[in-house]
Amino acid sequence: MRTRIKICGLTREADVAAAIAAGADAVGFVCYPQSSRYVTPSRLRSLSRELGVFATPVLLFVNAAPDLVEGALEMVPTGWLQFHGHEHEPACSRYQRPYIRAVPISQATDFSDAQGEFGSASALLVDAPSADFGGSGRSFDWSLLIAPRVKPLVLAGGLNAENVGAAMAEVRPHAVDVSSGVEQQPGIKSAEKMQHFVDAVRRADQRLSA
Repeated sequence: MRTRIKICGLTREADVAAAIAAGADAVGFVCYPQSSRYVTPSRLRSLSRELGVFATPVLLFVNAAPDLVEGALEMVPTGWLQFHGHEHEPACSRYQRPYIRAVPISQATDFSDAQGEFGSASALLVDAPSADFGGSGRSFDWSLLIAPRVKPLVLAGGLNAENVGAAMAEVRPHAVDVSSGVEQQPGIKSAEKMQHFVDAVRRADQRLSA
């Protein structure tokens, strides 16, 4: 199985281009004004132009008003949505777009409960609990992900080129999501770190499929 790779929290065109050149399958743009990786709606269109035709743009929101989500989708009509706040299923599915629901994991029942609540989600992203709604660079106990899976699982939380192989071996996710693990500083990515991360994922894929 080829593990999908999402690089999140990009704010510069050059970083988007470097992420795609490295081999990312999806790129995430943070549409949450309180984040240090925030991208304004007016910037979304310019950034998404660097994606080409095969990479997926993902627009990340935290408890956003519907008009903000709709405005971002006007800039990036092909965007997937990702919800990191306290949104319930109707608030996520109302836009008729594929969406990813973030699930903070602190106990073994968190993932199974989310699978039950968010049946319309295209995937569930598991992350460490954070007051800042993700992007903390903290990991969590992967052994808590013991529930049978009916939804694709996207693994996030403190991943980098050094630990992603071990994470994949234990969790066997559909996709991995990285932000702070490939940064020079919040919102400013390192092309070298992005390439190293993608290479580490591909090496792990080869080991796990052998």
